This record gives sequence, C-alpha cells and structure tokens, in this order.
Amino acid sequence: MAKRPSRYVCQSCGAATAKWSGRCEACDAWNCIVEEAPRELTPGGLGRGGRGGGQRLAFVGLDGQGDPAPRQATGIGELDRVCGGGLVGGSAILIGGDPGIGKSTLLLQAVAALDAGKGGAPAGSAYISGEESVDQIALRARRLGLGGAGVQVAAATSVRDIVASLDGPEAPRIVVIDSIQTLFVDSLDSAPGTVAQVRASAQELIRLAKRRGFTVVLVGHVTKDGAIAGPKVLEHMVDTVLYFEGERGHQFRILRAVKNRFGPTDEIGVFEMTDGGLIEVANPSALFLAERRGHVSGSAVFAGLEGTRPLLVEIQALVSPSPLATPRRAVVGWDGARLAMVLAVLEARCGLALAGRDVYLNVAGGLRISEPAADLAVAAALVSAAADDPVEEDTVIFGEIGLSGEVRAVSQSAARLKEAAKLGFERALVPKGRGKADPKTDRKAEPGAAAGPALVEIAHLQDLVALFTARQTQ
Repeated sequence: MAKRPSRYVCQSCGAATAKWSGRCEACDAWNCIVEEAPRELTPGGLGRGGRGGGQRLAFVGLDGQGDPAPRQATGIGELDRVCGGGLVGGSAILIGGDPGIGKSTLLLQAVAALDAGKGGAPAGSAYISGEESVDQIALRARRLGLGGAGVQVAAATSVRDIVASLDGPEAPRIVVIDSIQTLFVDSLDSAPGTVAQVRASAQELIRLAKRRGFTVVLVGHVTKDGAIAGPKVLEHMVDTVLYFEGERGHQFRILRAVKNRFGPTDEIGVFEMTDGGLIEVANPSALFLAERRGHVSGSAVFAGLEGTRPLLVEIQALVSPSPLATPRRAVVGWDGARLAMVLAVLEARCGLALAGRDVYLNVAGGLRISEPAADLAVAAALVSAAADDPVEEDTVIFGEIGLSGEVRAVSQSAARLKEAAKLGFERALVPKGRGKADPKTDRKAEPGAAAGPALVEIAHLQDLVALFTARQTQ
C-alpha cells in the first residue's frame, strides 16, 4: 500500500502546501510552515472510494422540532447585551484580547454570577484552565470576592480528558476553556497551539457542546496585530466572536461583538477595571465625557453609534507648526487613512492650509471609532485647533464627508440626538436633510417629552469653516 504523502501547513494562516519553504506565500510569514502527518481514514470511508455507511437525514421545517430553550442570562448586563440578550444553549463563543486585558477575570465573574443564580435559574458552570493551576484560579477568585461561588474548576490540557469529563447527562450549562491554544488532541503529532491542534480541539469541543446543549466559551490568544491567533477557520466554526479591547493606561474596557449568529453584530459592552474586578458601566457616554474640559480649542463631541447603543465621545485634535520636512500625522482611536482624506478635503475644498503642520488626533477614553459618521466631528476638531477657536461646549457633531466636501446623512440620527439631549447638549451640527422620515428611528416626539438639541444643518464642509470664520470676525 502506497504511503500517503505528508503536507506542510502554515501555523499563521493555515495554508497547506506540498513541500516545505521558509516563507508562506499566502500570508508572507517566515519560519511558520510545519510538517503534519496525514490522518488515516476509516476503512470503507469516502476517502477510500467507498460509498460510506451514512444515515439518512431527518429534515424538519424552519420552525424546528419544538420550542427553543430560553437564553441564559449571566447576571452581567453588559455581557448579556453583547451576546444578544444572554447565552444560547449549545452555542460556541470565542473571546480574544490582548494579554492582561481582563478576559479571564470577566469570564470568572460571569460563571460565578451564573452559578449563583443572579441571571435567573441556577445553572452549573465549569471553568477549565490550561494556563493556571486550580490553586492559582482560587487565589484570583478570592481576590475578586468570588471564593464562595460554586463553580467547578479544573486544570487540564488534554481534549480527550475534557470530553470524557463533560460528556454526560449532567453536563454543566456553561463551560469556559482558558485557553484554546493550550489544548491538544493526542491523535495529532503537532505541538499545542499549532493550526492543526487548535482546529481539532475546537471541533471536538463544539461538537460536544452541540450534542449536550451546553454553552462553551473559548478564550483565544491574539497576535501582535490584534487578530485571534490560529486558523481563520476557527472564527467560522464558532457562533459568536467577541473582542475585549482597551488600553493599559485606561480603566475602561470595551467588549465588542464582531460576529453573532444569535444577535446583532458590532454591539459593545463597557466595563471599568478596578481592584475588585470588572464593573459594568451603565451610562458610558457620561463616563467618557466626565473629564472633558470646556472651552478648549481642538475638542469636539461626536454622537456615535456602537451596534444599537448611541455613545458620545470626545475627539481631540492638535495642529502645530512642524520643524520637519514631512509633518507628523499621529492618530489614536481612529483610522489614519480616513484622517488623511479629511485633511485633503479641508485643504483642497476649503482652502485650509495644513500641509506643513503636524496633526495629532485622539479619541478620549481609549475607545476606537470605525464609523464614517465621525468625519464631521474630526473636521470640526481640526478646524478648531487650526483656528485656535473652541467649539461651543453644548454642541454635538456627526456626519460623513465626501471627497467633494459634501456632508452626507448617517443612519439613526434620532437615537444620536436623543442621547445628546439626555446629557444636556443644546446644539447639534448635522448633515442637511437629516429630517427625512425614518419609520424605525425618526418618530415624532411623545407629548411632554423634552425638546432635543437645536439643529444646525451643514451641507458642505465650507459651511463648517464659515461658522468659525464668522465668529472670529464678530
């Protein structure tokens, strides 16, 4: 019988080749290709040319076989919000983030709250760690004040042992695996953390979770670029992918959903890191603006939207003369390419000379903004910094900027204005024509409701520059 040839797999992206090379042609990574022995197929299987002994599938309608099980609330409102209202039985959740950001702390608090019945009916929970011993987990639990919780804790790295422990009629309702890169399947020769091991380990755990109906939460390491380490297929295998974001120097942590089969994507939960663990932030807009100083040039308040949650954040800009031939462009919390576009539009369409000056842009609070609706707020901060003329303190701004300088409308403007009115803002710079009817968000105000901010429509970026010019000539 001819021996099946080995294959070589990139440990960064999962691409397979027939021979070894020093650089992966798919992702351009060096010294990442490892030989993997082929797995033997069962006799008579499809791989050997046989017809296979598969069973006929029992098809059902879209309404399913019965009433679905209700979501299990964890008792942590921000986590439930990101997951779409709670945990779905039989689902797989992958959470990634930088080292030390608080992933293990959040999950330990979640399983402790779930086991204590704070999210509803009591439910068993298990925390399996491949990075810490049981005593180390207990030490962290006591520091967080969770020593009395009835969470079942174990330290293991063998997938065979984990499956044997969980494969029973009394399986826990939620299982946390910390982390998936530490597990190994003993039928593979590769080391833990490799593409083959991560893929096989996740596949076995997800298959068991679907069969037994419990929720499995996988903690994933991230690369230096911030992406979850391992094969990209891992994110396709799970039902929900969460990223835990934040800066070491800030106490705020952002839990963001980038994939969710059972709820909205791009939803965020806001936490504050303290000595006693993570605390939910019920009103993140007020917290992000708590340290804002009024009457300072280069500061603008942006009314943004993260998932279904309106969020107000401060955008800070600083424009200064540059001693260098190539001026600096430093951005924190926003897209650098989009800043370059806004600067080019200000210079080409509005005649604002910024080419020979250093530009620094920062989103206060450690939040990262990705929606184009922040263009107008960024432009207002830049114009304010260049003119040394502060934006009025009670003003919020949102709108998208086109290459010709026009200001385009954005979605759910009514929700943004409602959040601004709640925090006491009395004026809003918005795109022209914002008042077009939107049956979902732009409903008429209820009788007795507080009036929203006064709207100042900005049709072109020149209108924004004219506001600052008119104030300086007065």
